[in-house]
Amino acid sequence: MKAPILPFAEAAAPETVDVLLPVAIGAAYSYRVPEGMELAPGDVVVVPLGTRNILGCVWPRDPAAPQKPVDPGKLKPVIRKYAAPPLSAQMIAFIDWMAEYTVSPPGMVLRLALRHDEAAGPQRERVGVRLTDKRPERRTGAREKVIEALADGFLRPKNEAAREAGVSPSVVDGLIDEGVLETVTLPPEPAAEPPDPDHAVPELLPGQKAAADVLREAVAAHEFRVHLLDGVTGSGKTETYFEGVAQAIRDGRQVLILMPEIALTQAFLDRFAKRFGVVPAQWHSAVGSKRRGRVFAGVASGEVVVVAGARSALFLPYRDLGLVIVDEEHDAAYKQEDGVHYHARDMAVVRARLAGAPVVLASATPSIETEVNARRGRYLRLALPERFAGTKVPRLEPIDMRRQGPPKGRWIAPSLVTDITETIEGGGQALLFLNRRGYAPLTLCRTCGHRIRCPSCSSWLVEHRFRRRLECHQCGYATPVPEACPSCHEPNSLIPCGPGVERLHEEIQALLPQARVQVLSSDLAGGVERLRTELKAIEDGEVDVVVGTQLVAKGHNFPGLALVGVVDADVGLGHGDPRAAERTFQLLHQVAGRAGRHKLEGRAFLQTFMPEHPVMQALIAGDRAAFYDREIAVREEAHLPPFARFCGLVVSANEQHEAQRHAQALAASAPLVEGVRILGPAEAPIALLRGRHRLRLLARAPRAFDLSAYVRDWMAKAPRPRGNVKVEIDIDPQSFL
Repeated sequence: MKAPILPFAEAAAPETVDVLLPVAIGAAYSYRVPEGMELAPGDVVVVPLGTRNILGCVWPRDPAAPQKPVDPGKLKPVIRKYAAPPLSAQMIAFIDWMAEYTVSPPGMVLRLALRHDEAAGPQRERVGVRLTDKRPERRTGAREKVIEALADGFLRPKNEAAREAGVSPSVVDGLIDEGVLETVTLPPEPAAEPPDPDHAVPELLPGQKAAADVLREAVAAHEFRVHLLDGVTGSGKTETYFEGVAQAIRDGRQVLILMPEIALTQAFLDRFAKRFGVVPAQWHSAVGSKRRGRVFAGVASGEVVVVAGARSALFLPYRDLGLVIVDEEHDAAYKQEDGVHYHARDMAVVRARLAGAPVVLASATPSIETEVNARRGRYLRLALPERFAGTKVPRLEPIDMRRQGPPKGRWIAPSLVTDITETIEGGGQALLFLNRRGYAPLTLCRTCGHRIRCPSCSSWLVEHRFRRRLECHQCGYATPVPEACPSCHEPNSLIPCGPGVERLHEEIQALLPQARVQVLSSDLAGGVERLRTELKAIEDGEVDVVVGTQLVAKGHNFPGLALVGVVDADVGLGHGDPRAAERTFQLLHQVAGRAGRHKLEGRAFLQTFMPEHPVMQALIAGDRAAFYDREIAVREEAHLPPFARFCGLVVSANEQHEAQRHAQALAASAPLVEGVRILGPAEAPIALLRGRHRLRLLARAPRAFDLSAYVRDWMAKAPRPRGNVKVEIDIDPQSFL
């Protein structure tokens, strides 16, 4: 008699797991677990997907979700367990929460947490050398230098020994071959040396000490709470939150310090080393792949205690996160505009809440959202109203360009030139600020009026005279400056219109030929290392006049800077962005705050055609509270964030009619819900970007409304994009371009 054939669900089936993959899919895939392999949620595995093998993560199953019967025999097996720390339950919860909130596929959020360890690889063996009792048969000056350098008997890495002696590594190799030096295998280089919380405890001002005490108590309590460290520029916010860092180190917990431009802030690293004896582990794009691999592993093991990083440092596998700090929390660089759209400041608050850790948001000009939260008691404000050095924050003096403007063809007012000259003669430095890169923002033909624009974007090409090229700041397209007009072919008819920092550099050199002038802009050749060198030269007083873009407002400390001149204070107010006033106020306030931070008294000037504008009035009066009062009232009356929720949807396609057709279908399929309004579709301000036509829709809802759930339901009912049509979803957009 034959045995009955049972359904596969009743048979002894191999174990299966759900694996979330770092691709744009909405759910995890099921895989069969090979015999002898044990897997748990959070384990990183290698699995087949189509014709390739990729990393994925074993994902917990929702016990409340209906489980479909699966024939294990038809499932592909897990290939192997990957040698990487498993994702913690806390990180899994963070990924799930972020995917829900941003209306992103969970796999794309997982990608942010998985990709860091791809290039770690095996660490190279380190070899150290030290002297033996033997002496060399042939004595040379170079060999004597090595012997003298190593006479203390300490072990040094081979390259370090050669560098310290001032000789080539071949000299050290020759002494090793003769037995004068012996080699010893050194332990692996640590990802970061452990910081000492008691290395150099500073003397704090009373206001700093009170704020530091609150932070120490919050860290010791292991409880989530958001603190706004609100201090004027130069008030010692960094030294204050360092005391919270010290408390976390004493408690054996980890610290994350987010910074908008960590790759450039050598001054911050120096201040950290002065306080704790060592620099923190760094995490940003300029860190090499092997170093990133060591930091990743060190964070997971707990060896790395403090990480200073860019927004991607949020996704490191912290073993025990005890404090999260977001420095310059107002900075727009915290918003991720590609792939998964998220704001690192807001996600840092969520990450800390899941870890049960306090958060510090530090700024001299808090974002409107943070200011409203502090006023309503959701965040605890810790105020530092005075500068640490005892100097006063410089008042901004207006230069009305309608009456005091420069002669034709010039951009710097005569009175500002006089003040710069006096500042340099008095031993101080001056900063000219203009938030425009390049030489001129527009090039046109004076014969036919033709304007040279990017072939792939709806934006003008910017002349970069240092590079002798026209460049698009949207897509990166570049071309040499033509000798004749591309339209009418008239030779030598192209003229630059408007100033950029390179043009200001040219003008100030003509006006002050003896001055040492330095342009500080992110698009100059040489990258991060060159910028660090230039910042160091400014700090050391080797520059008289700095001509810079918004890069100079990123928390840099210039001891000799006595004067700041804002060349075009109105530049940020000329478009319809709801945050234009806020960003202009923050940027100009931060730039002015670079002056007079040490012994020299600071002065700041605004060149403006609109001195009566409320933003200019608040800056000139030095009345920050008045600006916030007015801006908050305007936002509330207009139902703008943070008093309403926005979601931006950008539909793009290679053909304009395809983008328009899908955008209209998307708008028509929006669910009708009371209080929710769909605006658009309309052409985006940058209607053509990288060859793709763009239309924008905006969903506006009340503050308490679950906009993420609404958009998710909307996308489920909406027609799917076809062909090359794409839809980008941005919950709580920061940019409206």
